Amino acid sequence: MFLTDKATGALIKVQDAEVLVNPSKSTITGRLQSGEEEQDPEQFSKDALLFPSGESLPMCWKDPNYRDQL
Repeated sequence: MFLTDKATGALIKVQDAEVLVNPSKSTITGRLQSGEEEQDPEQFSKDALLFPSGESLPMCWKDPNYRDQL
C-alpha cells in the first residue's frame, strides 16, 4: 500500500498494513519511493500521511478514542 507525505507529496510504501490500521500506533514504518534504489525504512507519523488521492486517513486508524468524539 502506498500513502503520500502531506508536506512533500512523496509516495511512501507502507511496510505493515496491520500497524497502519491499529489506532493505538501513532507511527508506521515505510520506505520513501524516490529514485531507483530501495530506500531505508523510516518512521512516519500517521498525522502526516494521506492517501494518494488526497483523502485523509480514517480517524479509526489514528485515534483509539475516535468513538468518544461522535
